Amino acid sequence: MTLTSAPGDPLAHERDHLTASRAALRAMRADVEALDIADVTANWVNAAVLQGQIDERIKALADLAHTPLFFGRLDFLHTVGAESAEGGEGSSFYIGRRHVHDADGDPMVIDWRAPVSQPFYRASKKDPLDVALRRRFGYTGGELTAYEDEHLSDPAEASQVSALLQREIERPRVGPMRDIVATIQPEQDEIVRSGLGGTVCVQGGPGTGKTAVGLHRVAYLLYAHRERLARTGTLVIGPNDSFLHYIEQVLPALGELEVKQATVGDLVAHVEVRGADDPRAALVKGDARMARVLRRAVRSHVSMPTEALMVVRGSRRWRVPAYELEEIVRELLDRDIRYGAARDALPQRIAHSVLVRMEQAGEAPDDRVQDAVARNAAVKAAVKAVWPPVDPAKLVHRLLSDAEFLAEHADGLLDADEQKAVLWAKPARSVRSAKWSAADAVLIDEAHDLVARTHSLGHVVLDEAQDLSPMQYRAVGRRCTTGSATVLGDLAQGTTPWATRSWAEALAHLGKGDAVVEELTAGFRVPREVIAYASRLLPDIAPGLTAVESVREAPGSLVVRRVADDLAGAVVQACVESLAHEGSIGLIAADARIPVLAEALDAAGVPYLDPGAETTWDARLTLVPASLAKGLEYDYVVLDEPSAVVDGEPDERTGLRRLYVALTRAVSGLVVVHGAELPGQLAA
Repeated sequence: MTLTSAPGDPLAHERDHLTASRAALRAMRADVEALDIADVTANWVNAAVLQGQIDERIKALADLAHTPLFFGRLDFLHTVGAESAEGGEGSSFYIGRRHVHDADGDPMVIDWRAPVSQPFYRASKKDPLDVALRRRFGYTGGELTAYEDEHLSDPAEASQVSALLQREIERPRVGPMRDIVATIQPEQDEIVRSGLGGTVCVQGGPGTGKTAVGLHRVAYLLYAHRERLARTGTLVIGPNDSFLHYIEQVLPALGELEVKQATVGDLVAHVEVRGADDPRAALVKGDARMARVLRRAVRSHVSMPTEALMVVRGSRRWRVPAYELEEIVRELLDRDIRYGAARDALPQRIAHSVLVRMEQAGEAPDDRVQDAVARNAAVKAAVKAVWPPVDPAKLVHRLLSDAEFLAEHADGLLDADEQKAVLWAKPARSVRSAKWSAADAVLIDEAHDLVARTHSLGHVVLDEAQDLSPMQYRAVGRRCTTGSATVLGDLAQGTTPWATRSWAEALAHLGKGDAVVEELTAGFRVPREVIAYASRLLPDIAPGLTAVESVREAPGSLVVRRVADDLAGAVVQACVESLAHEGSIGLIAADARIPVLAEALDAAGVPYLDPGAETTWDARLTLVPASLAKGLEYDYVVLDEPSAVVDGEPDERTGLRRLYVALTRAVSGLVVVHGAELPGQLAA
């Protein structure tokens, strides 16, 4: 859509365009709502599918009152089409969260994912990409209230940091995570728009926007490859339900309603998890060697035939000798296909041998005869004896409760101490009565895949990936064997005993060893003073990792306060002081201190929320156990007793990593309140 220069008041002109665009979006929705499909479908099934697609389209066209319909405008030096970047003179496009067109089909707002929108994120004075003017818009409560121009083709205009961009980044964070579509930076945009064919791993420190980049990449891929991903599916995997609840509104705000979310536990929920492992057992169960133990255990069910098979058909009897049956079984084993697939193939292979004998005797059997022979009772009995069915849960149950069975299949893989660590102290009598742990469920999932192939999706986003065990990586990798993945994480924030030591190792377990590793080092969320304080821990928790360089200066954003007594009272007071500011507040503490602080908050009459509960302007304080803080963010954070956070973990390095996470959840300000000595790295 080509526009002329705005006469008179530019802000009034832009508001008029916003009003017209909203009206056009309502008209687009009304057109879909008015569709009559009564006479266009052949049956009720087609009608139901089509009606479902229409309903989803209506949802996608919703006009969210407090979500800006467009956030920028590009004025090009030459005319450009919506799908190309070449042409004549003077085109302008409004860039927004979704496409909007008028009654004639001309675009009023261009989807941020369209090729013509890319210069909005990547154009610069050095490389203007044919952009004469980039205009950003500021909103208050959904109303357009300001604009800011960059004349990229004007050498006389000096480059400067966008005030509107800075204001949007620093906007108070009440409620769930928001999209960053208006503030995507060039290095982030390169990752967002990377192709579907390859897997991308993003190493990013706190505040670098890696989670947002991963979510926006899903939205971009759905735009660029919608038909393919509609068939194969997409999935976002997060560390826990609180995190998933926090991010769940980002994709719907971008018009993407069909992306599913899950934790790794959800993916492997073949049994109910009611137990917990000690760290040693969890470490061994999460080791990739367990996959080989399971493979041996599954294949051990196959036994070689010792007797000939006699198949009676009509008045004839056909004999398949034992040595020939053994050849068939060995060939299937050598092909290394899944246990269940090989078991399904075995009766057909036996039937084929019978048909060969029939043909040699002068008969002319067809495929129907082969199928009938494969279903013969004698053939079925032979298959059951040679290649019996395997129940994955029962198999893992036996491995964890039968020392001899485990020793047989772990020989040369796990030493005696490791075998002892994974064996149940009190074996359960049955699968149903077993108190399965989260690591056990992953083992059962691996066994399921050894028996039958796991369904693969088109694209998977894996966030907080640094905390997964090798076996968990394998579980996720099975969900994208024929697709691609976006892996997001920070090695410095690994807080599990099996935390990833290197991305190369993790990606190998995922089955994506050829993935491209990108590093984000520019911080946009955490103030410079806060990230510099937290980065004192990096030499001990992630040697060699590049520290985040925050672009945000916020003098006074860090306060470290020592108290001699009544630590809980001082923490509550710090929370009350933080509530005087606008935005969300997170009180983060070691898990063991949560009850104490909850009691102190109740006594002081200060209302608070649990992690995952949605903050509102009336309820802005969340009491967060340190174990659940990862991935969350708050405008202001009060951190209770750092030494307790460190001591709450099984070893110092893990504790310091947990502390690093807690220190870097703040967007505007951090208050550290302590009674005990600070860890030496922070006290220096």
